[in-house]
Amino acid sequence: MKKPNILWICTDQQRQDTLGVYGNEWVNTPHIDRLAAQGALFEQAFCQSPVCTPSRASFLTGRYPRTTRCRANGQDIPADEKLISRLLSEEGYICGLAGKLHLSACHPSVTKGTERRIDDGFDQFFWSHHPNSEWPTNEYTQWLKAKGKTFSPRPVEASPHVSYGPDAEDHQTTWCAEKAVQFIETNADYDRPWFFLVNLFDPHHPFDPPKEYLERYLERLDEIPLPNYQERELENKPVYQRIDRDGAYGMKGNLAASSMSERDHRLIRAAYWAMCDLIDDQVGRMLDSLERSGQLDSTIVIFMSDHGELLGDHGMYLKGPHFYDCSVRVPLIVRGPGIKGGRRLSSLVELADLAPTLLEASESPVYEGMQGKSLWPLLSGREKETTKHREDVYCESYDANFPHGDLRAWATMVRTERHKLVLYHNDNSGELYDLQTDPGENHNAWEDRAYASVKLELMQRLCNRMAMTVDPLPPRKSPW
Repeated sequence: MKKPNILWICTDQQRQDTLGVYGNEWVNTPHIDRLAAQGALFEQAFCQSPVCTPSRASFLTGRYPRTTRCRANGQDIPADEKLISRLLSEEGYICGLAGKLHLSACHPSVTKGTERRIDDGFDQFFWSHHPNSEWPTNEYTQWLKAKGKTFSPRPVEASPHVSYGPDAEDHQTTWCAEKAVQFIETNADYDRPWFFLVNLFDPHHPFDPPKEYLERYLERLDEIPLPNYQERELENKPVYQRIDRDGAYGMKGNLAASSMSERDHRLIRAAYWAMCDLIDDQVGRMLDSLERSGQLDSTIVIFMSDHGELLGDHGMYLKGPHFYDCSVRVPLIVRGPGIKGGRRLSSLVELADLAPTLLEASESPVYEGMQGKSLWPLLSGREKETTKHREDVYCESYDANFPHGDLRAWATMVRTERHKLVLYHNDNSGELYDLQTDPGENHNAWEDRAYASVKLELMQRLCNRMAMTVDPLPPRKSPW
């Protein structure tokens, strides 16, 4: 029997509450909502790092950022790490990618061509790290040039933070979907199973949706809700957040929430949602391609994101060493053969669980280096929905992307159903939230004596989770 095909759609910096199926009444996401209705939706899925490279290294290997030694943006993933694409390639899969990969340093000052690759198993590699990047190997740029066009965002009136990007037909998200459709329909003629990773750049900043997608939000701009922020809430929170309030990534004047007007906040949120709407349309194209080519029911489809976006919540934008749910809680939807559909699963899960899930779903050998826990028992219905997949979830940020001179953030998080604890190891500051009484995470109970026993229990959990990031490799070969 042929192994299932796998279409893995990964967006960049998309928080969970950006889809209709997750309760957002503003966005227009019928295709992803339909995918969820036919598959399994995870209500509590969490990334293992709130920035790109360590998160991606984690979910593509099934290992934690510290274990992969890929702890920060700007690092190169070590050559001995095994991506799920390589493991599936060894099992006979034809593997392809469109968009960004970001497992190695991606900056024109360092990388003059395509980012450095390890033996990743990809047979086809359509690479575009950033739609407006300076690499000559940016295939999206080449595609635009072939159409006689260039990437040319246009400013939105009276906004320093939002611009109109290319029309939808010329957008990088559209290009990624087009590459996926070509791969899907070509491989329908062959017997071997395939794996295709669609790595969309959006809704990552800059906030530049096509004009036609933003305009429907502009008609009701004054009704768009403002970010979740309470005046003075950062006063008893770690210093890194107060710095980012005055400029994302600690850079003065760059998306400084503290100097924005209400219109600025609403316009950025509208642009972000508009980018999510475009993603949904292109997901619809890919699903239509699967159905048209007769492969929908033989293909596992994953929709998720590498991490979230602060979007003005708690007085900050973008990302950093911050572990609010808007930063670390992501959409995760899975549909396909053997998956019991039409379900919302409330279990705590980690993105590190995806790689071992795909090995089990494809009946491939278990890789001893993986630390994630397969979701296949939950997806297949073999494990009861009331069974707890995990007691807690774990996330880490080791100087991952926070350029503040000598100030460096080394932080870890543990989160249970009810509580969240964050510890900044370099200065012993921290956060503690009771998610039942404070679901918005506005009130830091770190110094609250009423939570002393909860804090101790969570510190023990955090210590245990950190211990369990010890690399299981190399495997033991004898008793001594």
